[in-house]
Amino acid sequence: MGFAGVALAGCREDTMHPPVTVTAADTADQVLQDMDHLITTDGVRRTRVLADTAYIYESSQLARLKGVKVTFFDANGTETSTVTSDSGLYEMRDGSMNAWGHVVAVTPDNRRLTSEELKYDARTRKISSDQPFVYDRADQHLEGNGFTSDPDFRNVVTRQPRGGQRPGAGGQGGGVLPGQ
Repeated sequence: MGFAGVALAGCREDTMHPPVTVTAADTADQVLQDMDHLITTDGVRRTRVLADTAYIYESSQLARLKGVKVTFFDANGTETSTVTSDSGLYEMRDGSMNAWGHVVAVTPDNRRLTSEELKYDARTRKISSDQPFVYDRADQHLEGNGFTSDPDFRNVVTRQPRGGQRPGAGGQGGGVLPGQ
């Protein structure tokens, strides 16, 4: 009889329970490993989104991405640039995306832009950042506190630029911006 009383005492409602933490994986409708998503326009590839892990939220049409690589293509399907980052948020409705954490954009001709965050607006096909960035190519080094550009980094508008032609690059020096 004493044994039954001890067993029931261990099942009381006021006992301590470990805390519960809700993570992205717990609330996602789908979790994809090695995601590969190709966006086309009239049969021509325009953007390819790769991610190590993707957490898909169907009601909001958003995907949280880890280990991101996005490749942009021109109207003919030729690669114009590739962006890699630690994380990203992809809007499935229109193809827009934010990338953050060690963001690196590289063009096929080895122009390179680094920042902590990039935003891609698919409607305007513009890449931008309000964060400090560094842009390098063979003859030029440029830094600034934000920019707006096309995906192939030919027309870059820089906020608070610093830099110019590298010594020995054959130019006159000064602040030549990419694409100009």
